[in-house]
Amino acid sequence: MKKYSFLFLLFLFSLQLVIAQGDGIQFNSAKWQEILDLAKQEEKLIFVDAYTTWCGPCKKMTKEIFPLPKVGQFYNDNFINVKMDMEKGEGVQLASDYDVVVYPTLLYIASDGTLVHRVAGYHSEDQFLEVGAIASDPARNLAAMERRYNSGDRDADFLLNYTKVRWEAMDGSHTKVAEAYLDTQKDWATEDHRQFIMNYCDDADSKLFTYLTENKADFLQQFEEKDVLSKIQNLVYNKIYNKKDITLDEINGLFTKAYPEKAEQLSSHYRMTYYRNRGDREGFATSALDHYAKYPSKDASELNDIAWTFYEVIGKAIYLEGAVGLAEQSIKLDKGYYNMDTLAALQYKLGNRKKALKYAKKAIKLAKKSEEDYSLTEELIAQIKGQL
Repeated sequence: MKKYSFLFLLFLFSLQLVIAQGDGIQFNSAKWQEILDLAKQEEKLIFVDAYTTWCGPCKKMTKEIFPLPKVGQFYNDNFINVKMDMEKGEGVQLASDYDVVVYPTLLYIASDGTLVHRVAGYHSEDQFLEVGAIASDPARNLAAMERRYNSGDRDADFLLNYTKVRWEAMDGSHTKVAEAYLDTQKDWATEDHRQFIMNYCDDADSKLFTYLTENKADFLQQFEEKDVLSKIQNLVYNKIYNKKDITLDEINGLFTKAYPEKAEQLSSHYRMTYYRNRGDREGFATSALDHYAKYPSKDASELNDIAWTFYEVIGKAIYLEGAVGLAEQSIKLDKGYYNMDTLAALQYKLGNRKKALKYAKKAIKLAKKSEEDYSLTEELIAQIKGQL
C-alpha cells in the first residue's frame, strides 16, 4: 500500500508540469486525458485558454492578465489550468469538440469533458475573475442556465441575463434566447429594447433583424445612421457569403427585407457576382449587360472593371460587343489609360485589329501623360502588327 501511494504521488507530481508565470496562473502541460484525470482527483474544473499563435488578444491576456497575483491565486486555487494552441496537437481536436472559432476562447470544463462555461475575447483582470467566479457557480454558469432554459423557464429577467451569457460565448447560440426574451415583452418599441436588438442581432433570419429592418426609422432616431446601416449591411452580406447554397430567390428576399426601396437594383447588381462565383460565364454576361442597361453607372472604374472581366472570361462576340459599350461609357465618364486599354483589348478579341491598334496607341499616349506603365499595351500592339 505504501508503495502504491508513493507511485501514485509520483504520478500526480508528474502531472504538475507547469509553465510558471511568477505569482500568476500556473498552466499544466500534461496530456488532455491526464488533465481530465487530475481534475477528477482534485475535484476541480479545468480552465482552458484556447489560443492561436497569431491571435493578438491572446498574447495580450498572456502578457497582461495571466501573470497577475490576484488572478493566479484565484485560478490556481479553483481550476486545473491549461493553455492549448487550437491549431496544433491535441488542440485541433479540442477546437472541433468545443466549436472554438473565435480567439481567445476561455473554456471551463468538468472532469468528464462536459463544457460548463465559456466566453470569448480579451478580458480585463476584474472581468476575468468574474468569469471564473460565474464558471465556478453551479447556479450561474452556462451549463446551469442551459438546463434551466431547457426545462422551460421563460422568466424575462432570466432570459435577459441568459442572452448576455450566451452572446459572450460567441458560438452563435444566443439568438433563440434573445427571441425568447423579446417574446415575453409586449412592447418592443422602447429605447431599451432597441438597444437590446442592436447589441444582440447578428442573424439575418432572426425576428430581431426583421424588426430592425421594418422599424429602421425608429432606430435611426436613437442611434447614429452609420451604425444602423452598417449593422444591416453586415448581416445581409454575412448571410450571402456564408451560406454556400444560397439561391437567387433568397438573396432577392433578403434585399427586399433590408432595402425595400433599392431591392430590385441591388439584386440585379449582385446577380453578376452570383453567376461569376459559380463559373457561369453566360449567366454573368447576360446579367451584367441587363443590369447596366437598366441601371446605368456613373462610375468609370466600375464600368471598366466589368468590361475587363468580359475580356478575361467571355468568348462570345455578342457579349463582347456589349462589353465594348461598357468600356466606351467608362471613357466618356473619365477617359484614362486603363479604360482605353480595355477598349483596345476588347476590339482585339473581337478580331477588329485596326480599331484595336488605334485605341492601343491612344492608351499609350494617355499613359505617357500620367506616367503609367504601358508595357502590356506595347505587347498588345506587337501582337496586332504581327497579324496585320
